[in-house]
Amino acid sequence: MKFRTLRLFQRRRNARKKIQTTEKAVQALIIGLALVLLLLVGCSYRMVPNETKIEYGTTETDSKNDKLQQKQSITQSWKWEKQ
Repeated sequence: MKFRTLRLFQRRRNARKKIQTTEKAVQALIIGLALVLLLLVGCSYRMVPNETKIEYGTTETDSKNDKLQQKQSITQSWKWEKQ
């Protein structure tokens, strides 16, 4: 009787270990599939230029230097676009 109980406990322990390893494998599989899905969805969008502004001009004289100052700037905004 004592040996039967011992064998039963060993079988239960082995079954629990198998279940735990199976649960970990399923969790890893779910996380992996979620990452693949995220990457696939992310690849369907791209960044494209939305608006570009170029400003060029001169400002009034500076009181210290008595020289005209030139102002130059380029501004660009981007947006996400589906491919």
